[in-house]
Amino acid sequence: MISGILHRVRTGVQWRDLPERFGPWKTVYERHRRWSGDGTWERLLQQVQAAADAAGEIDWDISVDSTIVRVHQHAAGARTDPSPEPSAKGTEEGEHQDETPWQSLVGRLVEVVLEVRAWAARAAGSPPSST
Repeated sequence: MISGILHRVRTGVQWRDLPERFGPWKTVYERHRRWSGDGTWERLLQQVQAAADAAGEIDWDISVDSTIVRVHQHAAGARTDPSPEPSAKGTEEGEHQDETPWQSLVGRLVEVVLEVRAWAARAAGSPPSST
């Protein structure tokens, strides 16, 4: 089961096109769906990370790089008129409306770190790429 799930994650193949050596595709899919829903994958990741951290195999330093992207000349000016009042349809408050820019940045950094960890966990099980 795990080999079939990892094969699908690494290759991106459709569930129905999973090679027969992994068993019925529907069984592999259902197991993956169930384990994703009940937190099995998250618990496995935590255990593997804890073991690797205890062995000193994880470098927890995070490097954030910044890139400057030039805006098109027609979009370079700031808006001078006040923004329009929200319509009746959009009167609900935004999800992060009361956040400061720093809170938004920290929240986004947390999301990025979680995405990188997930990517690294998937990449650890795949063969090295030549690109």
